[in-house]
Amino acid sequence: MNLETFYEYCLSKKGLTEHFPFNDDALVFKVGGKIVALSSLSQWENGNPSVNLKCNPEYAQELRAQYDDVQPAYHANKVHWNTVIINQEVSDALVKNLIDHSYDLVFKSLSKKTQNEILEMEN
Repeated sequence: MNLETFYEYCLSKKGLTEHFPFNDDALVFKVGGKIVALSSLSQWENGNPSVNLKCNPEYAQELRAQYDDVQPAYHANKVHWNTVIINQEVSDALVKNLIDHSYDLVFKSLSKKTQNEILEMEN
């Protein structure tokens, strides 16, 4: 997976927006003001891309046991967040599924009002 594919896939999710709240390197995707994904642009440029994604705690443990390239998240709550190393052991399809999973968890945590506003948006 390249940065463009990752970027476009994230932005294809309804209501997802890009931000740089920490610095010019940390690309953050949010829905309803809450973080779904975080990735370092310099790591992509250096050929070591990874992304932090929210994950159900039990599923996070399963993934970490199954894949060496799914690790407790760097600089995040390690119970609810994974760092997924891209372009190694984890397939592009699984990365996309994990982006979907993170998006779904965050979306479901939003208020019903915010969820409805997002659902009414045009893509």
